[in-house]
Amino acid sequence: MSRHALIGGGTGFIGRNLANHLTKKGYDVTVISRMPGAKRITWHELEKNGIPGSVNAVVNATGQNTLDPTRRWTPGFQQNVWNSRINSSKTLAQAIKSAPQVTSFVNLCGVSHYQPSESKVYTEEDQVQGFDYMSRLCLAWEEAAHTGSEQDCKTTILRCGAVVGHGGGMIQSMWLPFKLGVGGPLGNGKQIMPWIHLHDLCSLIQYIIEKPVPGVVNAVAPEITSNLEFSKAFAKALHRPCIFAVPEFVVHAIFGPERAALVLSGAKVKPQKALSSGFKFQYPSVKEAVTQLTLKG
Repeated sequence: MSRHALIGGGTGFIGRNLANHLTKKGYDVTVISRMPGAKRITWHELEKNGIPGSVNAVVNATGQNTLDPTRRWTPGFQQNVWNSRINSSKTLAQAIKSAPQVTSFVNLCGVSHYQPSESKVYTEEDQVQGFDYMSRLCLAWEEAAHTGSEQDCKTTILRCGAVVGHGGGMIQSMWLPFKLGVGGPLGNGKQIMPWIHLHDLCSLIQYIIEKPVPGVVNAVAPEITSNLEFSKAFAKALHRPCIFAVPEFVVHAIFGPERAALVLSGAKVKPQKALSSGFKFQYPSVKEAVTQLTLKG
């Protein structure tokens, strides 16, 4: 049986690592990119010619980096963040309508539409709602991935927590200050931080490709933790202190209030569907994750 995956956003942090992971597992991988090249197709070529006939799995990991500290939270940047997610999801959903050979469409989204609560623990069965920019973005993002056809039964909406792994994302921004011994939590650190190790995310995507789990799947680690608990564990694994908290007003100054909400608030989210389907996390706890993440340190 052909094992050929098409990855939108395949040159980004998650997409790049997913492409490497699937290649090692014996998949042919083609990346959708703005620039042509070997084992690549452009978004224009996709819209014109459709999904290549040999492709049987499509993964969309496209999205402008929302927490890029070098970019101000201007209306233009907000539109880029929105369009990069919505337009790519719509384009792939439309293309899949004409690609009956595709058996799995995995669209990566966020968890910002789970409203923070001190007591509530969310699963895939819970209702989500739009209460701020990020939550409304997540709702629109998921809606854009629906094909509106029988192909929807092949679609998985993967609600991802903060992805922790080498070479990008959250760990890349944490590494230097924590290595220098000046790292610490964001704000008071009490906010819940849904997270998942990069290896587990890639493995979960492969698992869903090979054993489709339609509908919503929470891509978060089983262990619920706070930003402070994660920061302390990361610092301990590096044999460093964790005493220099980043004040909330500094986070707001860097990102603006709407983006700051991504790191200063969070909901308790459980991966109920992944676990009940039989998926095994390699890094289910913070201790296991940070131990692996600091091995190369």
